Amino acid sequence: MSRHIVAVTTSRAYYGHLYWPLRYLAQKPDICVTLAVTAAHLSPEFGHTADQIAAIDGVTIVEVESLLSSDTDVGMAKTIAVTALGLTELLAQLRPDLLLLIADRYENLAPASVALTLRIPIAHIEGGDVSEGAIDDAVRNALTKLSHIHFTPTEAARQRVLAMGEEDWRVHSVGAPSLDLLTHQPLLDNGQLDAALGIAVAAPLVVALHPLTLARDTLVECEAVFAALARIDGQIVFCFPNADAGSRRLREQAQSFCARRENAALFINLEPRVYWSLLRVARALVGNSSSGIMETPSIGLPCVNIGERQRGRMRAENIIDVAAEADAIVAAVDRAMSPGFAKSVQGISNPYGDGRAGERIASVLSEVELDARLLAKRALEVEPLPGRPGEWFFVQRPQR
Repeated sequence: MSRHIVAVTTSRAYYGHLYWPLRYLAQKPDICVTLAVTAAHLSPEFGHTADQIAAIDGVTIVEVESLLSSDTDVGMAKTIAVTALGLTELLAQLRPDLLLLIADRYENLAPASVALTLRIPIAHIEGGDVSEGAIDDAVRNALTKLSHIHFTPTEAARQRVLAMGEEDWRVHSVGAPSLDLLTHQPLLDNGQLDAALGIAVAAPLVVALHPLTLARDTLVECEAVFAALARIDGQIVFCFPNADAGSRRLREQAQSFCARRENAALFINLEPRVYWSLLRVARALVGNSSSGIMETPSIGLPCVNIGERQRGRMRAENIIDVAAEADAIVAAVDRAMSPGFAKSVQGISNPYGDGRAGERIASVLSEVELDARLLAKRALEVEPLPGRPGEWFFVQRPQR
């Protein structure tokens, strides 16, 4: 019998990360893949990126409307509810063998909750990572406990998932699939990049800045960032922020900045190959995006990581952490763009993998046994530590 897997993508970044796992799954015999496209993908405000989703042989694409036109935390919460309604209809109709989710966006709480009640096993990519300055961290951990198969981006992340009580046979360290594009596709040359962007690219500073979703004022760190950028010479390219509370105000600030500065531009959406090609010619990436932490090491690009959002993630040597203070940001950018620092991070190792996560994920999902034991998660046994009263340790069961 065919094995039916439904994957869910809620944003431009998620689709780029899922592309190669889906490609490899679709190439497997007896695998049927459906991609549910929802949330920001279907929003004109965020570029209606559903139009940019390329056809993959063997993958059926289904759209599920859910994102509210809002700029508040209440809008985020209601988006979860609306997404759950739409995906309940889809998943109840399809009844797939597996649901595939990735990372830590709040919208993913909806498909995970629906799948749980419909007894559909969940496979989750990028559990065990850390981003203590955003609600993403809690979402990621919740998805881990709701899921049945785990694909972690690092070995350290795998150990965290095991420490959460997940059985060893369920947890696979595969790397981050966002790196797979570098392994599988050539990047654009300078002329192709200029044509794709519609501007002449001249060693830009790329800014990827998102709201701080744990803060009461989600833009509390942004004033310092824009004040610092105003003091930095050269071309600046902004990427659109995520669909979080405060994103609309953040976009307005970026648009206002670009209107006052001739060599600055804001892009709603950059197709993954274009984005990587832009990073290849950039002087540095500045902001608080996971892309800075997870992806820039693979091309030796200096990254200035600002503020609290990515606190706790594993870092490579190209990451410069800095507080959200204008003077400190300017100094960090100067260091990042210095010839000595730029040279020192060339050829560094990326702790998030080698760009072959997709094939590893597809291999596991095509072979895992779809029986009652997959849904029936078992708690790890705990035993008292000999000779140490009041202390206990987990007993990890052997591989299935």
